[in-house]
Amino acid sequence: MNKRAVGPFHINPIGLGCMNICAVYGPPPSFEDAERLLLTALDEGVDFFDTAALYGFGESEKIIGKVLSKHRSRFTLASKCGMQGVDVNGDGKKVRVIDGRPDTIKATCDDSLRRLNTDVIDLYYLHRWDKRVPIEESVGALADLVRAGKIRSIGLSEVSADTLRKAHREHPIAALQTEYSLWTRNPEIAVLKACADLGVAFVSFSPLARKFLCSDLHDIGSLSPTDWRHTSPRFNDEHYPRNLQLLHDYVQIAQELGCTPAQLAIAWVLHQAPHIVTIPGTSRIDHLKDNMGALNLQLSTEVLMRLNQTINQDKVSGQRYNAQASSEVDTEVF
Repeated sequence: MNKRAVGPFHINPIGLGCMNICAVYGPPPSFEDAERLLLTALDEGVDFFDTAALYGFGESEKIIGKVLSKHRSRFTLASKCGMQGVDVNGDGKKVRVIDGRPDTIKATCDDSLRRLNTDVIDLYYLHRWDKRVPIEESVGALADLVRAGKIRSIGLSEVSADTLRKAHREHPIAALQTEYSLWTRNPEIAVLKACADLGVAFVSFSPLARKFLCSDLHDIGSLSPTDWRHTSPRFNDEHYPRNLQLLHDYVQIAQELGCTPAQLAIAWVLHQAPHIVTIPGTSRIDHLKDNMGALNLQLSTEVLMRLNQTINQDKVSGQRYNAQASSEVDTEVF
């Protein structure tokens, strides 16, 4: 198994995004099912687990802490700050808040360390750049955490190449994470090259296009009423029928290669550059094992060209985020 570098760590190119063990895409799995998923991931060779203070307002971190802390030496642990749940009204109900102030970042880290049941977080991301706070100040707080021994390296999420370069001048950035798949190509504008130039790992989340590229989500009406995808323009009644038309030729390529559509999507991401790793999320063991099969898939130049012609930014209908979510990120757009 060929490892790839993320800062000082060398990991399996396919990690596990742990948002799905919380209520984001509908009802979450039980603790017992989440425990089986995480332990199976370890057995399947996953050595990079990605979570955040935001996920389940700390619940994802708690589950990882309970299940994986006894196996801490076997994996690289990533979490995130700068966007978390806050009880703003004092009624016990938390709402999502973006806050990149140094004191908040440091307090969030302490809370995460307790939930994760660990002394140190290997890779700690700024989940969102709080545009009210200079990126240098937020990264400076993260650098303080490195010096304090609470985190080992710093990451950024959903930022532009320009913001990455500013942050990197304040303190070396180990990884930049953003959405990247056949149907979300924004990183190709500038971020992938900036990462390569600076020696920063690029971490692709949602390589399966939030299940679209699995080719088995044909009816968006089947989604839970609380499913996050209801907020995404690409999944609404106007755009999703158009996007479904892209799947026929895509599935045909997978059939020709003898792989699943999910494996093809993940393999495509990993073939784009050697400094890329990816963190598909799932709550199902069968999907986890299927995803890991992408490591054995080699794509020819011809196949990569066909895939790029089949699904790309010019053919996908709809923006990836609604207006509110788009205003909160700093990524380049076509």
